[in-house]
Amino acid sequence: MPELLKERRELDPQFMWDLTSMYATDAEWEKALSTLEEAIRKAAAFQGRLTDAQSIAAYLDAATELGRTLSNLYCYASMRRSEDTRAEAAQSMYARINANYVKAISAIAFAEPEILSLPQQTLDDIANQECLKNHRFTLEKLLRQKPHTLSAAEEQLLAGLGEVFGAPAEIADNLQDADLVFDSVQDGDGHTVEVTGSNYITLQMSQDRTLRERAFRSYYKGYRQHSNTFAAAYSGAVKAATAEAAARHYESSRAMSMAGENIPTEVYDNLVSAVRAHLPAMYRYVALRKKILGLDELHYYDVYAPLVGEQKESYTYEQAQQMVLDAVAPLGEDYQALVKKAYAERWIDVYPNKGKSGGAYSSGTYDSNPYILMNFTGTLDSVSTLAHEMGHSMHTWHSNHAQPPQYADYTLFVAEVASTVNENLMIEQLLKQEQDPARRLYLLNQYLENFKGTVYRQTMFAEFERDAHAMAERGEALSPAALNSLYAGLVKDYFGPELVMDEEVQYEWARIPHFYRPFYVYKYATGYSTAVALSEAILTEGAPAVKRYREFLSMGGSAYPLDELRHAGVDLATPAPVNAALDKFERILDDAEQTLARMTQK
Repeated sequence: MPELLKERRELDPQFMWDLTSMYATDAEWEKALSTLEEAIRKAAAFQGRLTDAQSIAAYLDAATELGRTLSNLYCYASMRRSEDTRAEAAQSMYARINANYVKAISAIAFAEPEILSLPQQTLDDIANQECLKNHRFTLEKLLRQKPHTLSAAEEQLLAGLGEVFGAPAEIADNLQDADLVFDSVQDGDGHTVEVTGSNYITLQMSQDRTLRERAFRSYYKGYRQHSNTFAAAYSGAVKAATAEAAARHYESSRAMSMAGENIPTEVYDNLVSAVRAHLPAMYRYVALRKKILGLDELHYYDVYAPLVGEQKESYTYEQAQQMVLDAVAPLGEDYQALVKKAYAERWIDVYPNKGKSGGAYSSGTYDSNPYILMNFTGTLDSVSTLAHEMGHSMHTWHSNHAQPPQYADYTLFVAEVASTVNENLMIEQLLKQEQDPARRLYLLNQYLENFKGTVYRQTMFAEFERDAHAMAERGEALSPAALNSLYAGLVKDYFGPELVMDEEVQYEWARIPHFYRPFYVYKYATGYSTAVALSEAILTEGAPAVKRYREFLSMGGSAYPLDELRHAGVDLATPAPVNAALDKFERILDDAEQTLARMTQK
């Protein structure tokens, strides 16, 4: 691969996604956009008419089609913008569909409160009518919201304020991405190194401890200097959530956030309790890091440092494709055939180019292929990313092909399960093949880091959110000092006495963008725990577990997420899956300690 990024037009088309399953050209997208006004008008025309089963069924059909059109338009524009964020045409498309999306949501905001204003007996009778059989679960979910739904005028007002409620997150994003500038630093050899938001974690993974420390201090100096602005933005986001929860008669913003997926707050609290019970294992891992790195003191800028030196293995994209196929072999030949189909039909935008969005994601609609954007660089992490995003796309494909459009979208609560199952199958496959102790320790550390980052760390974030929102609901100010104190205390609890608490650590909360999407982070931890249980069952139980898992992938949003996971064999209403996942963490840690012992004996 070239060292310098190419312009997109210079790339080989075989490594670019083919978006024609959505729209053949941008002109086709423009044509579809021109029909959106009529689709919005058609759905909005039901206002004042939602009093009987036939009218409600007709409205739900119209709303489903409107949502389908919006999804196609939004997804295509977003993905075109991802190809090159500098492209004015794509920026214009994205801005226009965003504005139309808000317009559409505002136009149909009347519907739910209008339906729910009917007497309960009338609603019960309507829900059982034959004409609504294709929307029965939709109505069931809607009826659950009756105590928390406002009048039509109030709901329309709230819908129109969507951009206002999103302003704190946008302010924080702009501050972090556009305005926040960090001092450059010198590495251990005296070379000047630029510190940016995008390269900070990479610098923290350097073997040069001088560089890690100086980058760490520069980075958090920037956040410290803007801590009042970040605190004001975060406080605004929390207040918006708590105010809406109060208006909707929820006991808390957390309860409101979880109610949409019918997740009881006990799932959240069970997660925190289970992880806290397994903190001694994290302290062992922190101590192991300190020992392997040979440090007298382990600082926060040491927690991402490589334990086994630089791993120079590099993989071609073709090798990565085969590694993913090998990893998912336990899921069946037909699953592998779908992965091959994704390769052959160009679902994947592979390489970085100038202006391309960073990171990776899976995206698509009911009417399109489930696409993958990535920035493949030949590292093992890139290979793992391909496996991860392929899990998302396979989940989407199974759901879209098994469910009608109104039930195809799976909820965020289960969104990270399939992706992480693929990741775990891959690392288990690599460990099974690896005998070299140094290489094996590298892989084990990758596995441990996944647990640390996705179960321990995200649960720590979940505690921060829970406590910060509770403080606001008690009328306490979310000042920089209060947020710093809360966060620093959690870091000390979660990482134990071996970690030196540098003064800069307390500002880390300010750089976590997920905090502006209230009560999402806990889903990473529950999702990872679920994926550990499922991947373990797939590898040990075989065909019965695979059958349950494939059925889960096909359920989309046709049932509540906890029920879908129970069907797959995991019950998150109890702490058992989290406890089992962290028992697995301890077994991996045992393996890492034993592997290190073998290395030191040589």
